Order: sequence, then structure tokens, then C-alpha cells
Amino acid sequence: MWKASDKLMATIKHYASFPATGVSLRQMVQFGETPSPGTLFRASQFLSEELPIRLAHRVEELNHLPDGLNEMPSIKKVKDWYAQSFEEIINVPKPSLSDEVKAHLIRPMRNHKKDSKPLSETTWNPSIREGQYRSSPDSAITANGKENRDPNHKGTNGNGKAKLTLSRRYFVPADDYADWPPEIDAYNQRFKRTLQQIKRRHDGVVTTVAQGILEYKRKRQRLQIDSSIQAFLDRFYMSRIGIRMLIGQHIALTEQTHAHHPNYVGIICTKTNIHEVATEAIENARFVCEDHYGLFEAPKVQLICKPDLNFMYVPGHLSHMLFETLKNSLRAVVETHGAEKEEFPVTKVIVAEGREDITIKISDEGGGIPRSSIPLVWTYMYTTVDQTPSLDPDFDKSDFKAPMAGFGYGLPISRLYARYFGGDLKLISMEGYGTDVYLHLNRLSSSSEPLH
Repeated sequence: MWKASDKLMATIKHYASFPATGVSLRQMVQFGETPSPGTLFRASQFLSEELPIRLAHRVEELNHLPDGLNEMPSIKKVKDWYAQSFEEIINVPKPSLSDEVKAHLIRPMRNHKKDSKPLSETTWNPSIREGQYRSSPDSAITANGKENRDPNHKGTNGNGKAKLTLSRRYFVPADDYADWPPEIDAYNQRFKRTLQQIKRRHDGVVTTVAQGILEYKRKRQRLQIDSSIQAFLDRFYMSRIGIRMLIGQHIALTEQTHAHHPNYVGIICTKTNIHEVATEAIENARFVCEDHYGLFEAPKVQLICKPDLNFMYVPGHLSHMLFETLKNSLRAVVETHGAEKEEFPVTKVIVAEGREDITIKISDEGGGIPRSSIPLVWTYMYTTVDQTPSLDPDFDKSDFKAPMAGFGYGLPISRLYARYFGGDLKLISMEGYGTDVYLHLNRLSSSSEPLH
């Protein structure tokens, strides 16, 4: 049984004093479809510093949760996973390289596309308050809840961005050197294997934390969680999306040096076809609905979308958000009209293309939600299902497979996925008729992760 040593916890505390460095989708895609071993090596150097900082923030926060939540067995288990992953990353042995190779790693790429433009400044998502998903509990936030703009503050530089962004950059193309030594590739593969191991370990984090919240609610005899725990879960899950995005992206980029996928840079598809992703999400949601209610045919869903509409995004994220929102709509329609009804009203999925955003509206006639209940839709563990299923941490090894309903995680986590890349998820309801969900997706790809 793995146990964190006092020395490791002291190292974690030190790393947690540094701010995280946000990365935008546009920076992630700069690697191109076939990054060189040198460029990958530089990216792994960034991650070998960045991931421990992010993991350390989470360990520290899990350590100091209020009201005895940090004592719950499932929360302690997750904290140990994060601490163990931290230890594994900082202990990946570095290769010994010749001075010539080091010089090539430092030198910028000479033949890097002449027509490539410098990156524009990353933009802030207007749906997010400054500091709302800040990476460390105390970094850059003053007593009145405002972000600290003091240039001497340890968490920021004068423009409120992390100081370390000047010295640590995610994407820096290495010199176009043809003869990278085998040590570089061996290290890249070793680093990839470490990340794969960490990713597998963290597969059950969402449900294990949910289990911890259930343990807490039972012990404290609470029906609802308070706003401080809600804010912790928002921060925690947003951070998890960021960590998994960077890990998944790096693993896929490393594998791409051997197998080429057109239009893919890591897990980002530069031409994500919305019609295809939406059609698949509709089929999956209808299948789950038929299975759950024993229906011969689930309510129909009409998709109104240009067949050739595509943009740069992570198809897995888009698929997850659409599946979760459609599942909610279909459940509302079946439960409002009765499972024995022969013909249900049609749910519409309408996709609109703007200059800044692509917006997807999911419109159902599922009876709507009372106005007083709308804020509850965004709280974790809130569910309209009478009996919350007991959580088996293995039931859902990823965030992407879920039962028809029950944990009250679908909408809040989908909103985090939308906000992670500068979008948002909004809900407008007409009680007695139905609900419209608006999924805004930022098509400029310039939004930075909401971590500062």
C-alpha cells in the first residue's frame, strides 16, 4: 500500500506555492501533426514542471477541506492518488545529453513556417469571474475576493498573469535537427508511459470524489452541500479537466510520431465536424433512453445543422456535453408525457454559426423546471431522481459513460468542459412547457485555461 512520506508532502507544499501556467487550444495545436523528438522533449520538460504544480495545488486543497470533508475515506484515497502521481512525475530520470544536443534544444527552429503568425494574446472567457477557478486556494486573491493586481504579489505579475509564463513556455519548436540521439526518444517514450500510468490511476476520480461527498453528507446528515464545497468541486473538476487535457494531448502527440492521423494534433481535431459528433451523441442518448425506460422507440431528435460545419475542438469534450444535455432532455420528455405514450414531442438540436461562437441549442418539451429550482441544476449531487444510485467507483471509469440519471453531475461538469475552452452552457426554462439549453463554443480558440 503506497503511503506519502513527510519529505514528499513537504516537496508538494513547496510546489503548491507556484501558480499554474494556462495554455490555450491554439497553443496546443501549434505542435502540428508530426512534432519532432526535440519539440516533444521540450514539451515534456514543460509538463514535468507544470503537472507537479497542478497536482500539488490539488493535494494541498484536499488536505485543507472544511468541516471534516478532508477526513472522508474516498477523499483521502483521491489525495493519495494525486500525491503518488506527483512523486512519479518528479522522479522520471532525465537523460544525459551532449552539449551539441543541448544547443539544438535551446536554438529556435530556423525553418519554422515562414508564414506563421505570432500568437495573439490569450483572451478571458466573459462567463467566468476572475479567480473563480484559480488554481491555488490563496494565490492572487485578496480578502475581499478580488484578484490581487499587485505586481510584487507572488502569484502574479503586473498584468495578473503568472510570473512563470515568461520562463516556461508550453510550445517552443526545437531546431530542425535531423539527428536527435536515441536518448531523446527513449526519454519521450518513458515520459509517455509515466503519463499513461497516471491517467489510468485518475480514471475514477470523479466518482470517487462523489463517493466522498456522499460519505460526508451521510456523516453530517446533510441534504445539500454548501456553497464553499460547491466552489471546491468546481475548482477541483476544472483543474482535473486541464490536467487530463495536457496529459491526453501529450500522450497522443508522442504516439503521433509513429502513426499519422489527418486533421488531428494530439486529441484536438482541427476539423471537428459538428453534424457527425451531434448525430452520434443523439444516437447514444436515444439508445440509453430506450434501454432505461424499456421503450420500443425513444423520443425523436431533429438535428438542424450544416453538414459541412467544422471547427477546431476536442471531439471527446463536445460529444460528452451533447450526450449529457440530450440525456436530460429525453428523460424529461419521457417522464412528463409518460413512458406508455405512443408518440413523443420532438426534441430539436439547432446549430448556429457566428463569428466568435458556434452555439448549439437543445430545445425540449419536457415540462420545464420551476424557476426556484434552476440554481440547483448547477449544484453537484442535486438530482431530480428520487433515489440516488449507490456509487460504485468502477461503474464509470471515465467521465463519458453514465446511467440515465442519478448523480446530478451531468450539467455542472458539462458546463466546466464548455468553459475550459472559453465557451459556456446556459439553461432557460418555461415551466409547464420545456427547457432550452444553449451550448456556446468559442471558435476563435484563443481562450486560455481558466486557471490563473
